[in-house]
Amino acid sequence: MANGLVVVLIIVVALVFDFTNGFNDAANAIATSVSTRALKPRVAVLLAAVLNLAGAFLTTKVAATVGKGIVQTQAVTLTVVGAALVGAIVWNLITWRLGLPSSSTHALIGGLIGAMLVAHGPAFVLTQGIVAKVVVPGLLSPLAGLVIGFLVMLVLYWLFRAWAPARLNRTFRRAQVLSAAYVSFSHGANDAQKTMGVITLSLVAGGFQHKFVVPPWVIVASALAIALGTYSGGWRIIRTVGQRIYRLQPISGFAAQTSAATILLVASLKGLPVSTTHVVSSAVMGVGSTQRVSAVRWGVAGNILIAWVLTIPCAAAMAALVYGLLYLAGAR
Repeated sequence: MANGLVVVLIIVVALVFDFTNGFNDAANAIATSVSTRALKPRVAVLLAAVLNLAGAFLTTKVAATVGKGIVQTQAVTLTVVGAALVGAIVWNLITWRLGLPSSSTHALIGGLIGAMLVAHGPAFVLTQGIVAKVVVPGLLSPLAGLVIGFLVMLVLYWLFRAWAPARLNRTFRRAQVLSAAYVSFSHGANDAQKTMGVITLSLVAGGFQHKFVVPPWVIVASALAIALGTYSGGWRIIRTVGQRIYRLQPISGFAAQTSAATILLVASLKGLPVSTTHVVSSAVMGVGSTQRVSAVRWGVAGNILIAWVLTIPCAAAMAALVYGLLYLAGAR
């Protein structure tokens, strides 16, 4: 009975994390559409919520990576999962308060690493899996966003070079409805799955499941939580991504969204838990660079980069501290 209550508590905390992921990460899915006024904020949020839910059902490969590819599943305890979640949530709240679009993905992974290091030691952290599934994609996905965003923007400029500005803006404001739907769907296929993986991991650790298989109710609950978080508090991040990095126009917003969504979708199908924040922000930078290098506010981009670099170690340290406190309190 007590074990069941702990699992319920962890599920609640996991959904809270998903909620914070919503106002930290998922805001990226709609930031460009809102900033270019292609969509009204509440309409964009509703669109993101519906498409996040749909995308969450596409695949569970990312959930499997989080649940089985970061730490040894058989060594995971409910205390490890709880400490990992609290560490990730604290880091999400800190970066949200500062208006920095850091990675909720890396915060959760850092939390799992930190809690497991304290609980069982480095032998139970799957270093090879972390490098292959987290570090390498984490480095390549922003680079891909930068390059693909730059190239897509160049192609669009060439194709529509003869169009009058008024017609161009009108056309791409409409097109951004589609690109916003695309990036929201791709986001749901990747980001919501991190929480699915953690909840399923807690069900296995608590003895309620014998195999790592994501139940349908976990998919629905995770998708709804991330959508609600987007609706409730993503506006700080929207301002940073949509305006402070580079002042987007409808055509550049379309280019950034389409580029980012494609990268996210490919990563999801390959089971790679990449960061929506990394991909969207770098795509915006790539698009902005086509105008001129100085059009991108690289100081803001530098602050975001610092947050990216710090996320895994800081979330790991916080989770390690939480695990230590829980251990001293008698939890194992």
